Amino acid sequence: MGLPKRTLGQTGIEVTQLGYGSMEIRGERIWGGRPCSDDQAKTILNAVLDAGINFIDTANDYGKSEMYIGRHTARRRGEFYLATKCGCHMTFAGDHDDTPHFWTRENILRNISDSLMKMETPYVDLLQLHNPAIELAEEYGLVDLLRELRDAGVVKYIGCSSTVPDLPRYIEWGVFDTFQIPYSAFDRRHENWITKAAEAGAGIIIRGGVARGEPGKTSGRSRTDLWDLFQRAKLDELRGPDEPRTSFLLRFTLSHPHCHTTIVGTIHPDHLEENVNAAIRGPLPADVYAEAKKRLTQAGENPQ
Repeated sequence: MGLPKRTLGQTGIEVTQLGYGSMEIRGERIWGGRPCSDDQAKTILNAVLDAGINFIDTANDYGKSEMYIGRHTARRRGEFYLATKCGCHMTFAGDHDDTPHFWTRENILRNISDSLMKMETPYVDLLQLHNPAIELAEEYGLVDLLRELRDAGVVKYIGCSSTVPDLPRYIEWGVFDTFQIPYSAFDRRHENWITKAAEAGAGIIIRGGVARGEPGKTSGRSRTDLWDLFQRAKLDELRGPDEPRTSFLLRFTLSHPHCHTTIVGTIHPDHLEENVNAAIRGPLPADVYAEAKKRLTQAGENPQ
């Protein structure tokens, strides 16, 4: 039994509901990332494709990610849809790289040129604005620039990674083929906005769907805080026999009726296998999903 697929909005393309988020292969210089060797990147990227995942998401400021994708998957380019983001810039800052965003035409053209070169591809299936404030999108004419790149053939579809308070206005514009939006049992702020975006015809890419279940921080909240929420909501009672908590979290995200794909990153093949198995099991039963949301609400985690 293979991975389930969904149609990505009105693009018509069929994507696996489990996608791969390549931020985890960025390397240690970006946002406290972990070291990732060339061999590790080669192993995990090919394992992703071997598992049948056909959607890979990256960004121009994800460190070594785009380089690794080009080096290790260019020969398999026909097997997957490739999404990246623009507006990014990386600046050497001693023991790390800063990643400011600049929305000038020159920087975005540099972004896409750099991305295509590193990923060894003549086009990307999806180019997304990387979380600009709506005022900046208006000031710099970003939609017109994305359309120009689409007309030039280096981009097939255009999208936007965004959150509230900008997301509602972007949805109203009705110009983006996709939206990338955070959502998980630990972060339900956009639960209803995902529905509104999908009902407007956009494809939905969910990020943070496992809330970075490995040690670390998410949205400024410590792992202790998040797992405390899991316990307060008594979600352990809803897990299947021997089902890991992270698998339950992934299936919760997959249960949103408008989750077309969710990008989950890892550098560990065993974690990838766990994610694939969870995705094959599919969304939670409707009554379990409803009960989980009810318990999370009672524990204080609500949609906006």
